[in-house]
Amino acid sequence: MKIELELAAQRLREHDKILILTHKNPDGDTLGSGFGLYYGLKQLGKQVYLRNSDELPAKFSYFYDSQMTAEFEPDYIVSVDVGDTKLLGTKLEQYADKIDLCIDHHVSNTLYAKETYLDGAASSVSEILFFLLELLGIWFDEQIANCLYTGLVTDTGCFKFSNTGVKTHLAAARLIEFGADYERINRDMFETKSFARIALERMVLDGMEFYFDRRCAYVLVTRAMMEEAGADYTTFDGISAITRQIEGVDVGLTLREIGADDYKISVRTSAAVNASELCRKFDGGGHVRAAGCTLKGNIADVKRKLLAAAQEMLGSR
Repeated sequence: MKIELELAAQRLREHDKILILTHKNPDGDTLGSGFGLYYGLKQLGKQVYLRNSDELPAKFSYFYDSQMTAEFEPDYIVSVDVGDTKLLGTKLEQYADKIDLCIDHHVSNTLYAKETYLDGAASSVSEILFFLLELLGIWFDEQIANCLYTGLVTDTGCFKFSNTGVKTHLAAARLIEFGADYERINRDMFETKSFARIALERMVLDGMEFYFDRRCAYVLVTRAMMEEAGADYTTFDGISAITRQIEGVDVGLTLREIGADDYKISVRTSAAVNASELCRKFDGGGHVRAAGCTLKGNIADVKRKLLAAAQEMLGSR
């Protein structure tokens, strides 16, 4: 059941032992909003714990609270930026049917929680959390400001993506006022690259293919490529955006091999194509310009299916 933001705030006030769940392969928004909520609820005297199926990426280490403890039984479970329980990961799948409140901005959300606050117009869950914490009367210290600002900028491409709106900039301005270290965060998230990332980008550019009068860019990143570059999933974050930077490309398909005959697909599109609609053909989803899905099978078949779907979407525009 969908609820309003005021009721979501009320639900959080009513409970004292709260577990926050974030999605696997965590990015800046799921962690930024999750830890922003964590620190906000701690201010209210709640017992709070945040969980993720994967290890916290090093670049987000400043979120972490070394005093965080899981030594309590939660009476309320909240998920943030999790559009589908499939995204929880194996370590959190036990909670799939126990989530009381989902806070999300994905229009493809499956409404799995008992109650859901969903704002598909929001740039990020971190944007939503800014206004939610305001309703809760939270004092925005530097820690909370850094968490939420990180989520804002990573999900908007440092305010470049079409999901950026007036409320995004208003929230960002207030977070800077509250002490967000915007210069460091912007540099670390968008300008600083590891040697592994540079090596992976080189291989991606060398292997990129174009289809349908160069309106579709196709990239395959194999496990062998990741190993050669010394990369992991945290290094891969943002690789799919490269296809969106190419003049004339309306659909960017980036495939990452995650197992034998198992591929995670990231789709990035121009205003001409709905990325979420394309991914829904394969039981995926996401946003209008950025979405994803997973496909199993030999790479030739996977590629054929994706290109056929892309051609159909391009042909209908």
